Amino acid sequence: MKKISQIQLPIEELPTHWYNILPDLPEEIPPPREPKEGPSRLKLLSKFFLKTTLGQEFSKERWVKIPEALRELYIQAGRPRPLYRAFGLEDKLGLKGKVKLYYKREDLSPTGSHKVNTALAQCFFAKKEGKKRVVTETGAGQWGSALAYAANLLDLKCTVYWVRAAYLMKPERKTLMNLYGAEVYPSPSNRTESGKRLFRKNPNHPGSLGIAISEAIEETLKSKDSVYCLGSVLNHVLLHQTIIGLETKKQFEILGDYPDIMIGCFGGGSNFGGFALPFVKDRLEGKTKTRFLAAQSESAPNLVKGEYKYNFADYAEFTPMLKMYTLGHKNPLLPPIKAEGLRYHGAAPIMSYLKNKGILEAISYPSDEKVIFEAAKIFTQAEGFIPAPESAYAIAAAIDEAKRTKKRNKKIVIAFNMSGHGFLDLGSYKNVLGL
Repeated sequence: MKKISQIQLPIEELPTHWYNILPDLPEEIPPPREPKEGPSRLKLLSKFFLKTTLGQEFSKERWVKIPEALRELYIQAGRPRPLYRAFGLEDKLGLKGKVKLYYKREDLSPTGSHKVNTALAQCFFAKKEGKKRVVTETGAGQWGSALAYAANLLDLKCTVYWVRAAYLMKPERKTLMNLYGAEVYPSPSNRTESGKRLFRKNPNHPGSLGIAISEAIEETLKSKDSVYCLGSVLNHVLLHQTIIGLETKKQFEILGDYPDIMIGCFGGGSNFGGFALPFVKDRLEGKTKTRFLAAQSESAPNLVKGEYKYNFADYAEFTPMLKMYTLGHKNPLLPPIKAEGLRYHGAAPIMSYLKNKGILEAISYPSDEKVIFEAAKIFTQAEGFIPAPESAYAIAAAIDEAKRTKKRNKKIVIAFNMSGHGFLDLGSYKNVLGL
């Protein structure tokens, strides 16, 4: 029988609704909380977030309709995206068909990552609400690129505060954002009060996502025409990303197969949440025993070493406190890595809840990232596609699980999300692998 490595969905099969897992959880997740001191952070949310996304954040609807005009934008951006059977990688690892490996191709978006799924949604709603500009932060630059693309498509201005370490590491990605018309600033900057306090002490401060979030929110609050957009962590972001898992589910139905293990890299939780949550539903209903494994860096192992408690989502404490696995919003010990998209102190409340209930597992890899880039090299030479450093964490975990299963001589199906491509990360490949 001919090997079929690519499983496509026809455009007609593009999901019409996002999946909201909140109604299907055994109990309500702990809600955002006000801090003990200072003004109300919950009231402040309405001053910098969209009404639509705030409504989605606390929605009890299981299925949230995707507006038809937004579905058209998804199609323009290349959805549905294929699911691949990794025959080349299976052969390279000597798995002989007993361990089947699949990966979802989110790297095929216009800017090279899954982030476009929520960027298009947030810019679409911003346009409907009469906003003129979107403001955000970005870590590795994938989210900033995605929002710049979506804003350009919907005739909105875009401002991005970019974690300084990655800003200096990846100049080509700044060029991409500028090409879409975005203005991009290294964070901490001298443009905001929260940034100035750090910038004046150290103009070479490497920055963090928590700091960049504070700067973006502060910038947004200066103008009624601006709105803050977030690329991970919050419920509405994971909601938009479930289009990944919903497509993947249909593709496995076509195959007559089902994953035993689902793996994704994990910073704040958006790509893994979007990929896994539609399958978590089946496990919660007792239909499956699928394992869900998050791959992190030891630079920011929020799920592995963090505490499950209330904490701010940003450095300057503009946000409400969220119940999540956290390393501390002012933690200075999160050293820069090549996979900067994974360097965040906190994990999404939904994913944190699942981790606390034993449904989500997590592992971390050394912050020198040699193991990660070696896995990426193996994947590239076996499959021909170059993963983003963040996605390479999922690949490393998938390879490790495959090898362990091979030793036990068991049959198993592993699925992982290739959340982004590495075309603008070749300098990192060169640096780590000595190419």
